[in-house]
Amino acid sequence: MRNLSFLFSFLFLATACSRKENVDAIYYNAVVYTVDSAFTTAESFAVKDGKIVGVGSRDEMSRYAAEQEIDLGGAFVYPGLHDAHCHFYGYGVDLKKIWLTGTTSFAAIIDTLHKYREQRFMGWVFGRGWDQNDWENKAYPDRQVLDSMFPDVPVFLMRIDGHAALVNGEALRRCSISAQTRVEGGAVVLKDGVPSGLLIDNAVDIVKKQIPEPGLANKVEALLQAEKNCFAVGLTSLTDAGLDIATIELIDSLHKAGQLKMRMNTMVSYSPENAAYYKKKGVYRSERLGVNSFKLYADGALGSRGACLIHAYTDLPGHHGFLLNSVEDVRAAARTAKEMGFQLNTHCIGDSANRLLLTIYGEALGGKNDLRWRIEHAQVVDTSDFSLFAKYAIIPSVQPTHATSDMYWAPDRLGPDRMRGAYAYKRLLTERGMLAAGSDFPVEHIDPLYGFYAAVVRRDQAQFPPEGFQPDQALSREQALRAMTIWAAYASFEEKYKGSIEPGKWADFVVLDQDLMKAPDSILYRVPVRATYLGGEKVYSRP
Repeated sequence: MRNLSFLFSFLFLATACSRKENVDAIYYNAVVYTVDSAFTTAESFAVKDGKIVGVGSRDEMSRYAAEQEIDLGGAFVYPGLHDAHCHFYGYGVDLKKIWLTGTTSFAAIIDTLHKYREQRFMGWVFGRGWDQNDWENKAYPDRQVLDSMFPDVPVFLMRIDGHAALVNGEALRRCSISAQTRVEGGAVVLKDGVPSGLLIDNAVDIVKKQIPEPGLANKVEALLQAEKNCFAVGLTSLTDAGLDIATIELIDSLHKAGQLKMRMNTMVSYSPENAAYYKKKGVYRSERLGVNSFKLYADGALGSRGACLIHAYTDLPGHHGFLLNSVEDVRAAARTAKEMGFQLNTHCIGDSANRLLLTIYGEALGGKNDLRWRIEHAQVVDTSDFSLFAKYAIIPSVQPTHATSDMYWAPDRLGPDRMRGAYAYKRLLTERGMLAAGSDFPVEHIDPLYGFYAAVVRRDQAQFPPEGFQPDQALSREQALRAMTIWAAYASFEEKYKGSIEPGKWADFVVLDQDLMKAPDSILYRVPVRATYLGGEKVYSRP
C-alpha cells in the first residue's frame, strides 16, 4: 500500500511538472520596476522567444520550466531605456570628427585643431561641439586664425547645437558664399563688410550640402559603433529625429541582416519629395524599426540666438531669431501629414515658434485626437499657450539636460518674465498628462541617466545651483522614468510592444546596481549599468 501511495505521488508530481510552461529564462532575486500603470515592483520574470511571459514573485514563476535560471543578485531592473529624441546616425558619423565639447575658449579650439590638424572627414577638417557660452569671452569667433592654419583645406566647425558653424575662407570659396549671400531663415554674419566665417541656421546648410557623403562602409561602421555605445548606457530603443530615405532603408537592411539590433523609431526629414515617397509606401513597422512620422524645423536654437521669439532677445535688442520654414510651407506639411495619417514632429525652441506650431497643429487636428503629433523641445512656451498641448492632444518631447546646460546663460537671452515658461517640464506634464524625454545627442551626452538626473534634481553634475534650477519644474523620479520608457514608447505608437516589463512585450531591460527611486540625488547620473538586454539577449555586460 505504501508503495502504491508513493507511486501515485510520483505520478502526480511528474504530471504537474509536465504541465509547466517551457520558457527560455527566468530572472529572479531582483527589484523589478515594471513601470506598468500602477508602477508595481516584482522580484522575478520569465522570458520566452524574446518576450516577457510572466512577472511576479519567485514562487509565481515556479509555474514555468526554464532552460536558464538567472540570479540577478539583488540588482535593480528597469525597462530598456528609450531616448525619445536623438540623432543616432549623426552621432555615429560624428565619432570620426574632431570633438570640441568642453573647450573653454577659442584658443582651446585652436590648440585642439593643431593636435588633430591632419585629421580629415571626407577631405574636410570637421569639428563639432564648441559653445561660446562656455567661454569667458562669449563673443563669436571669426575665421582669421583658421585661414592662416588651413589656407587650402576647407574647415567646418559645427556649434554644439548644430544650428551655427564657423568655417574658413576656403569653405566659403567652395560654397560661393559672399557678403551678398542672402539666406531665408539664417544669416551669413559679416565683419568689416566681409563674411566672418560664422553661419547661422539655414546658412549652415549651404556648406553642409557641399560636404561629400560618407561611403557605405563608413555609414555602417558609424551605426554599429553608435549602437555599441548606446547599449553600454542602457538604451534599447531610440527615436532618431530626422533622417533621409536612404539612411532609413540602410538601417532597415542592417536590421534584416541581423547586423544592427537597436530598436528604432525614425522621423523622416520632411520634404515634399520624402512625403510623396511615404505616401506610396505608407507607415512601416518591423520588430526593430518604425517609420510613421515627419520631422520639421520651425526655428533655430537659443544658444546661437536663432530661436524665434515673440519679443526681441533681452541681450540683443531688435533681434527675434529665425523661422526656418515659411508659415505656408509649415501649413502644407501639416495638411500632408494629416492626410497620410503620419505624426508631425516639429522642432520648436522659441515662444513664437511654439505658438505658431501649436496654432497650426490645432487648425489641422481640430480637437482631441490620437495622432500624437509632437512638439520637439518645447523649450520656451508663452504662459498663455501651455493649455494648447492638452486641447489638441499634442505631446511635448523634451530634453532635460538642455535645462542644466542652458541655465547659466538662458536668463540673459530671455529675461525673468519669459523664464517662467522656459524648460517648464512639470507644467508641460501637468497640462498634457505625459511627456516624452530624450537627450538630443550628440548635442548632449548619450547617457540617459544624465537626463534622469537633470529632470529630477535640476542641477549640474557639480551640484550647482544648490537649490536647483527652477526647482518647481522638477519631475518626480517615477515621472522621469516613465518619460524615458513607457511615455517615450507611447509617443512613437510603440507602447504595446515595449516601455514596460509586462507580459506580451519585448524582453528589453537594463540591470543597474542602484535603485533609481531611492539612491541619493548626487549619484543618479553616474549609476553604472551592469547589463543591457534586448529581446532577452544580453547585448551589453559591464567588463
